[in-house]
Amino acid sequence: MAGASLLTLIDDIATLLDDVATMTKVAAQQTAGVLGDDLALNAQQVAGVRADRELPVVWAVGVGSLRNKAILVPAALLISAIIPWLITPLLMLGGAFLCYEGAEKLIHALRQHGKKHADTVQLKALTDPDFDLVAFEKDKIQGAIRTDFILSAEIIVITLGTVADATLMEQLIALAGISVLMTVFVYGLVAGIVKLDDLGLYLTRTSTSTWQAIGRVLVAAAPWLMKFLSVVGTAAMFMVGGAILVHGVPLIHHAIEHSADAAEQIASLPAVSSVLGGLVSVLLNAVTGLAAGSVLVGIHMGFEQLRGS
Repeated sequence: MAGASLLTLIDDIATLLDDVATMTKVAAQQTAGVLGDDLALNAQQVAGVRADRELPVVWAVGVGSLRNKAILVPAALLISAIIPWLITPLLMLGGAFLCYEGAEKLIHALRQHGKKHADTVQLKALTDPDFDLVAFEKDKIQGAIRTDFILSAEIIVITLGTVADATLMEQLIALAGISVLMTVFVYGLVAGIVKLDDLGLYLTRTSTSTWQAIGRVLVAAAPWLMKFLSVVGTAAMFMVGGAILVHGVPLIHHAIEHSADAAEQIASLPAVSSVLGGLVSVLLNAVTGLAAGSVLVGIHMGFEQLRGS
């Protein structure tokens, strides 16, 4: 009798894990777009620290990401069970914050003195032995963790929507699984990206000419890759933040969907039409995010001037 009960329990557990694995796979596919934005943003955020401190900074941000998800998973389950209508407004606040940060970065980049200041800070961090490296790293880590919090919230909400019809235990396991997998994947890739130049330098010191040539290419490509990720990371703030805001405003959401459908009808080939429609949707989301972020930065600057006067 006890043996039969044990077999029944094992069968139930196996069925539960099988269901969770299926739901996790679907959720991973649904969150793939956010994952790409997460990678670009965090690779950008941890760039600029000294070479010997890159991996510790990535590790610290990764641990912070796990803490974010440890807060977000039970909070999402609780809100979904008690006040599900609150999820959308909270996500919109997070989306507005991403748009604000993106607009702030863009404005500083466009202002010549802002760019010089940013370059000076990064140069001091890399070359000046008296520079307060602890404070610089702390600022980098906190900024990356703040950004990760918003993106992690979106990943968890998307996953929660995928497993909405499952039991509470299945939802909890699926959310925890996605959280761990996404964190390991993203920050493993970020660690690889920030150490790409070190790998290239190592290859240039080998005895094989082919590996030396590959190493030189990696060393030359690493700075350009980081600049590219910086641009993509800022653009991702507008795309992700704008998409969150658009989904929370039905009028704008339907208008963008209508524009994407109209773009799809222009192309004759089905494959081209779907790509064109997707590009139009992403572009309009980014424009919406840029507009919202610019307004928020303007409001913030207005308040700062009022406080100063």
